[in-house]
Amino acid sequence: MATSSTLGDYLRVRRERLRPEDVGLPSGGRRRVPGLRREEVAFLAGISVEYYLRLEQGRDHNPSDQVLESIARAMRLDGDAVAYLRELARPARPAARRPSRPERVSASVRSLIANWTTTPALVHGRYMTTLAANPLAVALSPFFAPGVNTLRAAFLEPEMRVFYRDWDEMTAKAVAYLRSVTGSLAGDPRFLELVGELSLGSDRFRTLWARHDVRQKTSGLTCLLHPQVGPLDLRYEKLALPGAPGQMLVTYHAEPGSASYERLHLLGHLAAPPAPARPSSPAATRP
Repeated sequence: MATSSTLGDYLRVRRERLRPEDVGLPSGGRRRVPGLRREEVAFLAGISVEYYLRLEQGRDHNPSDQVLESIARAMRLDGDAVAYLRELARPARPAARRPSRPERVSASVRSLIANWTTTPALVHGRYMTTLAANPLAVALSPFFAPGVNTLRAAFLEPEMRVFYRDWDEMTAKAVAYLRSVTGSLAGDPRFLELVGELSLGSDRFRTLWARHDVRQKTSGLTCLLHPQVGPLDLRYEKLALPGAPGQMLVTYHAEPGSASYERLHLLGHLAAPPAPARPSSPAATRP
């Protein structure tokens, strides 16, 4: 669950990552702390240093919307980061714990993606575990297969560092996206277990998680290296599925006419099941 100390950690990290010149302050002189000083943030936000200190130390539990907006402007937070700041300051009350039910993808969505023979597509659950995938997605990567947690694979499977030619950029985006959806998973034991496992098993994840970057990016470009067809530059889209909280439809496609387009089509042919043999006609079997 998000707490006031979580809010304080976020404010501290964001403050330390800002340079005076980023916010229009002079950068001269030696500075004993990284980034901005607390009094500089307080000055830019128009609040007292004592009050800002209480926020960072987790001693204030109810900052006003006006204060949050002022701090967001002072720290040059974008839309996603502002939403995350508000979420930390106004954590939702935990709902009554219900027995967890297995996440299921509707039959219509399964049928839809199964018929996309030239578009890799998969459905993520709320913990970024693949719930359904079409054959081309599995051909693209066995770590996209149903039952595999793609976030865990990205950080803990060595093959993924080769598969993603932009592994550093991809992992940074993945963790920033994960931060953006933590509000809906506040206090969830499975989510906390996943974050704990990745923090222990991956220095990269631990570093990124500590940065508190927030970005709910749902489309972009990823650069892959497939062992059979070679490099692929693919556009991805993440679409929330109506009526299925936490489920995201993820698709990949290439620019028509590009080398990646031709290679993706080749992969589709390689992944296609062999056509059934035609039965011999009676005339062909006569002696």
